[in-house]
Amino acid sequence: MITRKLFFPIAALAGVAAVVGWYLFRPERLFIDREVSEAPPAAAASAAVLVSGDFHSNAHQTSGRATIYQMADGRRMLRLSGFATSNGPDVRVYLVGAADVNDNSAADRDGFVDLGELKGNVGDQNYILPVDVDLRQYRAVSIWCRRFSVNFGAAPLG
Repeated sequence: MITRKLFFPIAALAGVAAVVGWYLFRPERLFIDREVSEAPPAAAASAAVLVSGDFHSNAHQTSGRATIYQMADGRRMLRLSGFATSNGPDVRVYLVGAADVNDNSAADRDGFVDLGELKGNVGDQNYILPVDVDLRQYRAVSIWCRRFSVNFGAAPLG
């Protein structure tokens, strides 16, 4: 039988564990989509397509198209269009050195460039590439959960 002296510390510890578990796993994101609908920048009207590819699913159902444009002002932009994947905590957009990303070790093994937090798990969105990224070296886009080192889905670029 748990005495009153033990009940409150155990209850407090259980409460802290529940809050930490919620923060790590964010279970509500399984049911809530973050939709985004970014228009391409005006400069993209005269942009040239450098590479593109379709997403395939890995750990989570993922679909859509990834296209990298060279804009007239010299900047390069990754555009995700018709995009959809699962929501989750700390999901990032990576350019990966592998020709494709079919497992969770490719980003570590072949190197990656972090383009930032995924703006939404559904919809069209844009990411400006750093000027020093060599597209001969980074040949795939990965939707990556950094917290759990999981590849949601990937698009090989060709």
